[in-house]
Amino acid sequence: MLYWAAVFFVISIIAALFGFTDIAVASVSIAKILFFIFIVLFIISLVLGLVRRL
Repeated sequence: MLYWAAVFFVISIIAALFGFTDIAVASVSIAKILFFIFIVLFIISLVLGLVRRL
């Protein structure tokens, strides 16, 4: 999922350089959503892994 967030971020940078602002804004918002979902899932898996060890 972090890979897809990075891909959408790169797409947004390229679109911004060529002047496609609508595509750039949409790509950045998708990248942000995917990044935050990744962070939440990472924290959940980290906590569950620590709980299993106890």
